[in-house]
Amino acid sequence: MSTSLRDIGPVMLVGAGKMGLAMAKGWLDAGLPTSNLILIHPSPGEYTKAFAEDYGLQIYAEASGLLPNVLVLAVKPQVIDGVMETLRPVVGPQTLVVSVAAGIDIARLARGTGTGRVVRTMPNTPAQIGKGITGAVAAPDVTAAEKASVDALLSASGQVVWLADEGDIDALTAISGCGPAYVFNMVEALAAAGEQQGLAPALAMQLARQTVIGAAALMEADPAPVAVLRQNVTSPKGVTAEALAVLMADDGLTPLMERAVDAARKRSEELGRS
Repeated sequence: MSTSLRDIGPVMLVGAGKMGLAMAKGWLDAGLPTSNLILIHPSPGEYTKAFAEDYGLQIYAEASGLLPNVLVLAVKPQVIDGVMETLRPVVGPQTLVVSVAAGIDIARLARGTGTGRVVRTMPNTPAQIGKGITGAVAAPDVTAAEKASVDALLSASGQVVWLADEGDIDALTAISGCGPAYVFNMVEALAAAGEQQGLAPALAMQLARQTVIGAAALMEADPAPVAVLRQNVTSPKGVTAEALAVLMADDGLTPLMERAVDAARKRSEELGRS
């Protein structure tokens, strides 16, 4: 079942920050009419104001009197309970709630909004350029048609994966939700290593950035397993092999990444309990 964004009806975005607006840009570019998008942000910054002006949208300080078909919660998990309390009056029998708040489970979202029609999601920042991936899990009360509407919204910013078990979303958050930051930090580390070898800082960063950009583009273009792509760069007893001997050692990158992902997953779980 597929759904056109033109058929979804009013979509209310609560939290028009960078992630929320990245999703909104995808919706609008994919065909959601501007008349069907309601932005709620009590203290919009210059970025939010500029976005609204570019698309001819109005920003509301609160949701009073506005009745959405889809209510998207793009606020920080630390403030979501208070935000949901203010939104209960606009959650009607037609309203489907979609959350992008890390760590906040479906049961808590249902209690906060007063409806069991809830979808919990975790996008990532490449959604800003349509290259994101979003994990989603639906509550039992969500119908197939509603799930199709959510899929249409989420896929406007990239790929969508639906999870059968809500318990998997904390691990997904630690991988794809947080993952772009890991990659950016790797670029910083690679550039710093270049500087240590005597390269000028600007050149080291240019080399590191473009290497990761090119490698990502190659992965997208070539369906071969990433292990094969790695092997294609690695000549036996060559230069790359020497570096990989360090990165793939017992105390190398894999156990480090496992510890990082485990820490992120545990923090996601903690946010849900707080």
